[in-house]
Amino acid sequence: MGLTMLRFVLPILLAITLLGCAKADEDRTVIRISNWGGASDNQDFEKLVNGFFRQFEKENPGVEVRVEGIPGEYVQKMLLNHIAGTMPDVMAVDASSAAVFVNNGVLADLTPFLVHDPQIDLRDYWPNALEIGRREGKLYTIPGDFTPMVMYYNKRMFDDAGVPYPKPGWTYDDFLRTAQALTREGRYGFSFANWMPGWVMWLWNNGGEVLSPDGSRASGTLDSAQNAEAIGFLADLINKHRVAPSLSQAAALGVDLFANSQAAMTVSGHWSIVGYKNATKQGNDFDWRDLGVVELPTNVGKSQTVMYEVGYGIPVQSKHKDEAWKLVKMWTSYRLQKVYNSTGIAISGRKDVATEHATNDLEREFLKIVPTARPPAGSWVEGYATVEDIGQKMMDRVLNGEPSSTALKWAAERIDKEFAKR
Repeated sequence: MGLTMLRFVLPILLAITLLGCAKADEDRTVIRISNWGGASDNQDFEKLVNGFFRQFEKENPGVEVRVEGIPGEYVQKMLLNHIAGTMPDVMAVDASSAAVFVNNGVLADLTPFLVHDPQIDLRDYWPNALEIGRREGKLYTIPGDFTPMVMYYNKRMFDDAGVPYPKPGWTYDDFLRTAQALTREGRYGFSFANWMPGWVMWLWNNGGEVLSPDGSRASGTLDSAQNAEAIGFLADLINKHRVAPSLSQAAALGVDLFANSQAAMTVSGHWSIVGYKNATKQGNDFDWRDLGVVELPTNVGKSQTVMYEVGYGIPVQSKHKDEAWKLVKMWTSYRLQKVYNSTGIAISGRKDVATEHATNDLEREFLKIVPTARPPAGSWVEGYATVEDIGQKMMDRVLNGEPSSTALKWAAERIDKEFAKR
């Protein structure tokens, strides 16, 4: 939803906002920080985060931090707040939708704060994570944490089948041979999910792209021969080679096949480790300590993956930018990130914290993959969520038997029509 369209819903938003506004004490500065989601169901995690904010209040007398969880459509609701003039002082920015906030002047340039604050050194952060919030020499977000998408594999299943572990630089043919060697009665070599943010890297690693270099159109790029080959390869894993279950078969089984030791490989992010540790406690033969990770296969010599990151920015409407900067600085600091990163849900945006946290082979392998990660297109192209929705529908068509070249042409034309409405 663009800013022009949002003006039509402004009166409704204002009514809702006036009803929900809280009045601050006159002698207290209230710093509002917005994040997606409502109340957390993880009480330990919630206590940890709240403890950070209470510590900030102690270090900054007269300042109160209020956390505002935004359930549902975070991007649209934050844009509505921008138009209504009710933005928070700090907001979490997902890399997948960063473009809409940066490109429309929602976020303040943090460069002036950096120039006058010797306590923060951008060299401490992963450079590709920093690039997500950078535009023409200006910086709009500071990285909090992130994950590259990786290929997980179950070492025990590899050992049982006598298959060597995958190594960096492996090709699509290597991957197929590996998956075939691991597929046997009741077990698959690979588990595939039709979620474009999780499979777009297969296009890149076959020399393809989704949009034109300026991000304005899909035709001539998405419908390339390289992409048709990559999409056909993924479909063949299911329909021809039978090394991965169909989506309906996977749904009927009702379990995470990888976490249930029914698939030897899958693609996911660092967040999955938390779930895999829980799966280990549930009594099946899956053990998260058998996990390995490796970069995705590539046919172009150098593997690429995608980085899904959360950064923190200060809206231009913030009335307390100095205090907001202190909060952003604390949240992304070494001392806080060292504690926060211990939750294990992601990799810290700080290289020093991430390196110290990598105390086992699994974490060290993750860090080797980080430099190969590039920002998602949503970090620089507005409305990219539409592309991912159409991409999922396109993949469904291919999995149901439509030629990949035909489905990609359909998807490219449909994306261009959607972009023309912006």
